[in-house]
Amino acid sequence: MASRTSNLKFFSLLICSIAIVQMATAGDPDIITDFIAPPNGTVDGNFFTYTGFRVLVGGGPPPTAFTVLKATLAEFPALNGQSVSYAVLQFPSGTTNPPHTHPRSAELLFLVDGTLEVGFVDTKNNLFTQTLQAGDLFVFPKGLAHFQYNADSQNPALAISAFGSANAGTVSIPSTLFTTGIDDNVLAISFKTDVATIQKLKAGLAPKP
Repeated sequence: MASRTSNLKFFSLLICSIAIVQMATAGDPDIITDFIAPPNGTVDGNFFTYTGFRVLVGGGPPPTAFTVLKATLAEFPALNGQSVSYAVLQFPSGTTNPPHTHPRSAELLFLVDGTLEVGFVDTKNNLFTQTLQAGDLFVFPKGLAHFQYNADSQNPALAISAFGSANAGTVSIPSTLFTTGIDDNVLAISFKTDVATIQKLKAGLAPKP
């Protein structure tokens, strides 16, 4: 229990620290007001408060699949114009956050608990990888394909990601390629394989009924 409390305190301090850095280096367009009020004009303390992360400290059961909890413009409208957002990534043992990109922001990941294999590929096709331990930070440059993987077969991992945009965007590479209707022949030629293999990949990524 003491360890959990200590981790939560560190969690809170880290969020405050990263928020300052991200707001100072963010890339969203500047606004000419202190904040952007909601359409109905009602602004009080509730507008600037997001409670969606309370489930992380409520003692509920851990997820059985890779899970992302987000605090972006979509979930937290007060972030509009503030050039900052967060995501909490929960990795059960052996799970991955598949290769993806964030077109509008770099990602600064802090590993709270566990270990993670992480990496990104630059525009010269150089792969940069690292094994992160709890307490480590890793930056994924803006727009580059990257991934995270919990290779530990016994223990989960927990990470927090900060973004210099209220809406960094996420483009999942597997989903983009194999679930958006790109012609099988185009993909087969691009990957130097056959149509049957492409169809198997598409079937594996198709939503389960």
